[in-house]
Amino acid sequence: MPRYRELTHTARPSGAPRVFEPKNPLRTTDPGALEMLKIAHDSNVETVFDRVVAQQPQCQFGYKGVCCRICIAGPCRVKADDGPASKGICGATAYTIVSRNLVRLIAGGAASHSEHARHVLHTVHELVEGNAPDYQIKSPAKLHKLAEKLGIATLDRSDIDILRDVAELGYADFGRYQERPLAFLDSFLTEGRRRKFKHTNIMPRAIDGTVTEMLAQTAMGVDADPVNIIFGGLKTSLADLAGEYIGTTLSDVLFGTPEPIVSESNLGVINPKMVNIAMHGHNPVLSEMVVAAARKMTAEAKQVGAEGINVVGICCTGNELLMRQGVYLATSSASQEMAIMTGALDAMVVDIQCIYPAVQTVAECFHTKIITTEAIMKIPSAQHLAFSAETAAEDARKLVNIAIEAYKHRDPKKISIPNERHKLVAGFSIEALTDIMAKVNPDRPMSVLTDAILSGQLKGVALMAGCNNLKRPQDEGHVTVLKELVKNDVFVIATGCSAGAYAKFGLMSPLAVDAYAGPGLKSFLKTLEEANPQLTTGLPLVFHVGSCVDNSRGADLAFAMANELGVDVPRVPFVASAPEAMHEKAVAIGTWCVTLGLPTHVGSMPPVEGSDLVYGITTQIAHDVFGGNFIFEMDPAVGAAKMIDALEYRAWKLRVHRQAAEKYNTPMAQGW
Repeated sequence: MPRYRELTHTARPSGAPRVFEPKNPLRTTDPGALEMLKIAHDSNVETVFDRVVAQQPQCQFGYKGVCCRICIAGPCRVKADDGPASKGICGATAYTIVSRNLVRLIAGGAASHSEHARHVLHTVHELVEGNAPDYQIKSPAKLHKLAEKLGIATLDRSDIDILRDVAELGYADFGRYQERPLAFLDSFLTEGRRRKFKHTNIMPRAIDGTVTEMLAQTAMGVDADPVNIIFGGLKTSLADLAGEYIGTTLSDVLFGTPEPIVSESNLGVINPKMVNIAMHGHNPVLSEMVVAAARKMTAEAKQVGAEGINVVGICCTGNELLMRQGVYLATSSASQEMAIMTGALDAMVVDIQCIYPAVQTVAECFHTKIITTEAIMKIPSAQHLAFSAETAAEDARKLVNIAIEAYKHRDPKKISIPNERHKLVAGFSIEALTDIMAKVNPDRPMSVLTDAILSGQLKGVALMAGCNNLKRPQDEGHVTVLKELVKNDVFVIATGCSAGAYAKFGLMSPLAVDAYAGPGLKSFLKTLEEANPQLTTGLPLVFHVGSCVDNSRGADLAFAMANELGVDVPRVPFVASAPEAMHEKAVAIGTWCVTLGLPTHVGSMPPVEGSDLVYGITTQIAHDVFGGNFIFEMDPAVGAAKMIDALEYRAWKLRVHRQAAEKYNTPMAQGW
């Protein structure tokens, strides 16, 4: 069972409301978004903030996970504790229905991340076959490191030949039928996790096969055992992690491994004097080409009266561009419509995932062009331009020209851009973090972080991830949890819309360290800064490590710490948090975090409360089997306190066993 220092903390959430002020449409704490929300209200333009209120109260059967729509005999709802109303028409009980609904969310998340990775992998394949001349290998060092981990020979071989073998292994990971583990996943695991996944029979062999197996397992009339179903979900979450590894590592190879970079964030980065193009979605294959094209087309923009072209990012495509190109991050998921409301956004180019269909409706009130680019993602009335890796540069120029043409149709009376914008420092890949720590200890860079935890200078590490969920005001959960963690000397890395929240609020800057960090964290960051005079800026309060798919970097850091400490991941003082989880991807990420052995906080309740058995497995039994557990807590301050409890307990146990091993000159015990 998970243990907490504070005895009032249990596996049940506090009494905080599940939906905060359900009839209040002012559901954001972002000053830039609030300013635009007033304009939307005055102009009678409907936004997500209106729609979430209109949905209240939400169906409690669905909220608790006891509504089954897997076959068309239903929908069935569990309405009683016993008798015919306690089961679906087929006889499925609450624990079967809840577990099936939960793991299908995981399957959706794994399919989403793997589709992102498949696009990157396809571009790599086209490159090595000579069919994508606009792409190149920008990080040979990452390619060689990846190949070595995968067991692919590198000596006396060209980079293209090495990349060809990597791509073939990546494709095999999507569709393998032989009984062998996923190569990308297996190459990064600790030996302890490898044994655990084999012992529990959840090591996947193929991404696509695991997702389809999960759908088949949970079809009407198949699996009714909640434990077996959940173990299938754990297996699917590991397939999700493998997809993330493929997407992250190959993006680094193609577009460069991120290094520290200075930029700005919030809606104030939209420039009224320039052609503004927002890149929105998740896939860098398209967005990197648009940025390259825009930087070459200043003359075309000036011909229509603009000073140039300003590419800004929204959501995780924005995070990808920020990490590698320093592109301004305009906003995150829940306020994507607000960027159009500025009246100065000429085009929103979208690829896949987290794109509201409503952006087209809002755009019709302005001159903004919404342009879809993927075969699986279209919006009625939006313009579609099919993007291809084979004609990438040409397609990118077409997209930029659409924005330049739209600029000519702006209505100056509709332009209203908030002044809100903040400096930030991003670009912290695991390689970049390791290089920074290597300036303190060249032989064992990761020991700089782990020694700080063992000495008590730091309490541990937290991975902040996830979406926006307007059951609470946008970004409130992210910001509250972060401030509590850093005040208590926790080293924080962030991805996705969580990272976006910190960027928008100025919390991803060196100035925020003095304002919010505890003394231990301040001194730790100061030590790193003093050892790295080559950095042109100070280190930030929270370290941006990428987009949603880049949560695999968080797993990398946890594995590196475990290897440095000589323990498996469940012993490492490392936690994860998704304070405003919303997407299926967040469910998949949270599940593999638990499976790796991490206490994982979720600030919006998933549909699991309809079964005490399933709830107990996720919050308690999972800890006994895998070492990690979910912490469901809607009050962000209480959620942060529980995570700090978990870190303190792990750090204390680690010190005790380390001291015992040193005292008796024995290997450190592993059975605790």
